[in-house]
Amino acid sequence: MDFLMSGLAACGACVFTNPLEVVKTRMQLQGELQAPGTYQRHYRNVFHAFITIGKVDGLAALQKGLAPALLYQFLMNGIRLGTYGLAEAGGYLHTAEGTHSPARSAAAGAMAGIMGAYLGSPIYMVKTHLQAQAASEIAVGHQYKHQGMFQALTEIGQKHGLVGLWRGALGGLPRVIVGSSTQLCTFSSTKDLLSQWEIFPPESWKLALVAAMVSGIAVVLAMAPFDVACTRLYNQPTDAQGKG
Repeated sequence: MDFLMSGLAACGACVFTNPLEVVKTRMQLQGELQAPGTYQRHYRNVFHAFITIGKVDGLAALQKGLAPALLYQFLMNGIRLGTYGLAEAGGYLHTAEGTHSPARSAAAGAMAGIMGAYLGSPIYMVKTHLQAQAASEIAVGHQYKHQGMFQALTEIGQKHGLVGLWRGALGGLPRVIVGSSTQLCTFSSTKDLLSQWEIFPPESWKLALVAAMVSGIAVVLAMAPFDVACTRLYNQPTDAQGKG
């Protein structure tokens, strides 16, 4: 049940955050391997990117890649948060004295993230391809011509086999290790600290909200460089042998 609820919760959030993922993906691909000032900046900032994509590609383009994004979130976070929840319920994240252990939380978060991310890697790759697809006048990065998630998975599998479906998976693991361990460790530590300070009533939703906001900021700061590298690895073109 933990795995199912974790996956569904992640999917609910994904519907609202997917437009931000589209913008993030395109801004990360903009200027790839080019010196500053030598390329046209289609997206000057987050707000300009939203407006540009809406005007040129249409408002529906802000939800590009939603199907694989939902599936990836269900698989990745269902496994990641479900596994972490089991570890927490089993008492593996606390010391013999009963206090929360940040080191154990970070290790458990990293291991749980690795399992989820590796299994969902083909879905994440297709999500990146679809989110990067744009009209020629605002296109950045390599442009795949996928018609949808299943068509993309089938085409990649037929051309490059199972190995091709997991292209970039190992390069994406550092992103997940850093992000997952930072998020879950920061969330648990912040929640534990707030409980000790008795700022909010025990089991209050405010406790979880504040802890989630703090962990979210920590994740972005820690994971951003790895996220840029991951996006570019997944989206790079390949030769006939499936090599980048």
